[in-house]
Formats: sequence, structure tokens, C-alpha cells
Amino acid sequence: MTKVLERIEEMRTNMVEALMGFVSINSVNPAFGGPGEKEKADWLEGLLRDLGYPEVERVDVVDERGVVRSNVLAKIAGKHTERTLWVVTHIDTVPEGDITLWRHDPFTPFVEDGKVFGRGAEDNGGSMVASIFAGKALMDLGLAPWFNYGLALVADEEAGSKYGISYLIKEGYFSKDDLFLVPDAGNSKGDFVEIAEKSILWFKVEILGRQGHASKPSKAMNAFRTGVKVVYLLDEILHKKFNSRNDLFDEPFSTFEPTKCEKTVDNVNTIPGRFVFYFDCRLIPEHDPDDVLRTVEEVLSSGYEYKLEVLNKQKAPAPTPRDSYVVKKLEEVLRSQRNLEVKVGGIGGGTCAAFFRREGWEAVVWSTIDETAHQPNEYKRIDHMVEDAKVFAQLALGG
Repeated sequence: MTKVLERIEEMRTNMVEALMGFVSINSVNPAFGGPGEKEKADWLEGLLRDLGYPEVERVDVVDERGVVRSNVLAKIAGKHTERTLWVVTHIDTVPEGDITLWRHDPFTPFVEDGKVFGRGAEDNGGSMVASIFAGKALMDLGLAPWFNYGLALVADEEAGSKYGISYLIKEGYFSKDDLFLVPDAGNSKGDFVEIAEKSILWFKVEILGRQGHASKPSKAMNAFRTGVKVVYLLDEILHKKFNSRNDLFDEPFSTFEPTKCEKTVDNVNTIPGRFVFYFDCRLIPEHDPDDVLRTVEEVLSSGYEYKLEVLNKQKAPAPTPRDSYVVKKLEEVLRSQRNLEVKVGGIGGGTCAAFFRREGWEAVVWSTIDETAHQPNEYKRIDHMVEDAKVFAQLALGG
């Protein structure tokens, strides 16, 4: 193991270069107006082949917009080929948000103070690069992993995973005996292991009014004013009604966040006849997304003209058992390498692990991060990336 750790350390510069290459290609999810994963998948496929991965497979899916959504799978044969330890990371990113809050262009990466900055650096490029170079270290030293060591670099994680992990599971790319590590959440110490996630509900509401001149409000119906009232009302009612507590989760309550509204009118002197807003809800297992939707419908139907659309609804699966093989092995490695006693719990963010858990398969979420995902000036700490690669490699070698 000492040789593996040394080999990974020797590749630190290569890993930084690879992460900068990852960031430099825009792969914002098409659901948010971006180009998608294809160009970055082309680059990743080339990187894996150049590094000597013996099995590399491309899985492309065309979405409803006609955009090619690309997944890349790679594998190193293990001593016991009946199972595969998959490290699952995602290629797509969220948009940059308010560009004025960035110190540099989000897709022009730079290194400063031991960090690589840029959109996708932490979410999820750093972990992806770490998983790739963990396998590279094993190959360089001629070491076979205990089980097969697999990489799943997937599409569409940021917008529901229909063209990524969900598609791959449905098409039979994974086995019920496989093990899954999803390095897409964690903390800066590396002692938090996620075994559970909340249910996810995203919905869109369109409040309808009547457009008119701003000087004649009696002849119009201001959808903006009505919509703001409805946002406040929903926020208040949902928090009050669905208020159970579950201390397994880092945020122990359900959350109901109004996150986005669409443009109303272009000029100041027109009363808008339409106001559109969105909610992101993360629900602890005690609350059902359908119950939340029924409550939303009750509020909206109490005197408003509206349209309601569900954008994403994923009911939380049962947690990965605390004593499962993959959890215990990860704990052993973290104790051995970092002298850490881990804390096990749940998160509100959705990851690919939820899809494996729905199948009843062992999945764990872990990485070392500063939690800059989705923020301006997102970064990945280089030490975190290198040290996580060492964990992945030892996990792959373990029996």
C-alpha cells in the first residue's frame, strides 16, 4: 500500500492538470440551458484510454431536446471478477449563476492557494479525477484490485439522472452484487459517511392574472403581486405542516425553498399577467412528496388561477444498512489512512446513490470537500483530491 500512496503522490501534478482540463469544458446540464456532457465525455474517454484503462465503454443517449447525453464506463479486472466496486461521479454541472460574483471566468480554471477554481471543480470533477488516478496507480504498479474496479462517469445528475445513472441501471450495466461509492458529498475533515438521502420534490407554479397598463390597475390583475403572496403562503404553510424532525440528517427537518422566478415583463409601466416561480423541497422520510403536492394544490385552488407542474419527484429509498460491507470497508480505510472515526448520517442533497438504494444495492456517499458546490468561485482543494485518490485505491485493494 505504501507504494500505491507514493505513486499517487507522484501524480499530483498530473491530477491538477486533469482537473483543469475537466473544468475548461462547459458541460452545464441542458435542462439549465447548457450544452450537455458530450464534449467533456469525448475528452474523458480519451484521457482514460491514454492512461491505459483496459476497458472503456461509451454510452450515449439522445434526450427529448435532441441533445446527446454521454456516459463513460471504465473497468480494471480484479482478483474476484464476480463483483465490481464502482466509483460513480457525474460529468454535468450546474450553470455559473451570477457571473459578476466570480473572480475569473468559471470555465477558465486557475490554481491559487492550493485550490483549483472553476465550475465543476468540486462538483464533481475533483472526485472524478481522484477516482481515475487511483486506478492508474494500481495499473502502474501491476496490482489487481480485490474486486473489479469500475468508474462510472455519468450524465444528467444535476437534473434528475434520467439520461445517466437511471438509464444505466435500467439497461443492466450494473449487478445487484456490485458495490457503489458516490464521492459527491462530505465535509472538509473526511469523517462523514452518507448512507441516506431525503426525498426530492421540485415544482413550478404559474399564477395567471390579466396584463394591463400600470396606470390603470383596476382594468388589470397583477399576477406578480398575487404570485409573491402565494410564494409566502406556501413557504409558511409547508414549513408549519411538515415539521417532523429526523436527526439522522445533517439538516434534520424537511426544507422548502423558493429558488427561481421567471421574468414578468420587459418594461416598468406594464402590469404583468403571468408570474412563474419554482420550489425545491427536500423531505425527510416521515413526509411523502405526494402529501406535499396535495397541500400545494389545496393552497392554489383556494382562489387563484394557476398551473402546477411537477419537475422532479423522487421518494427517498431505505438507507444503506449501517453494517453493510461497503460502509464497514470505507470506515476501515479511513481509520487506517487518516486515523478517523466516522460519523454516519443522511443529507438533503440528491446523489446517484439514491438510485442504487432503490434497487436494494449497497451504496455509500463520501468525499473530502469544502462544500463549495453550486457557489460562485467554486473550487477543489488539491490535497483533498490527492488524499481521496489514496482512499479509493486502498478501498479497491481491500479484501
